[in-house]
Amino acid sequence: MKTKRTLLILPVVLLMITALFSFKKYSGSSPYKCMIQMKNYTGEGAYIVISLLNPEGKYEETLYVQGDDDEWYFDITEWWNFQGKKRADIDAITGATISGGERSISVIQIPDDKLNQGYKLRFETAVEDKDYYKDDVEFELTSDNIKSKIEGKGFIRYIRMIPQ
Repeated sequence: MKTKRTLLILPVVLLMITALFSFKKYSGSSPYKCMIQMKNYTGEGAYIVISLLNPEGKYEETLYVQGDDDEWYFDITEWWNFQGKKRADIDAITGATISGGERSISVIQIPDDKLNQGYKLRFETAVEDKDYYKDDVEFELTSDNIKSKIEGKGFIRYIRMIPQ
């Protein structure tokens, strides 16, 4: 009797385990060390936002925010138009802004399934009483670019990404 019950329960348990793993969404991401070297400038520190853009150029996800005083986030205009409306929790916020001539090194997580698929990374910068650069650094998320040094157009001198 016990053997028959075990034989009946075993397929049900196996079916449940298979279903559990079949419905699990792939959420793999890889860490990348990101160094941001700022140009020499005078004035306040820069707020920097790193965003993932989809192949159509629309915001998909906020990967990193340098600057923790959210009262100034609206100065990062394009990103705020996306983030401010969604009001999603941002768990990629770090400490203080980064000033002229300084560098910042952090680790960001990039979804593996976005690499070599037409996605882009955008680095937006804003400095109080100075300019705002929507695409201070923007590049396609490819295997080659993710290992390159990429020059900035505004407050960022360059960024360098290193897979971890």
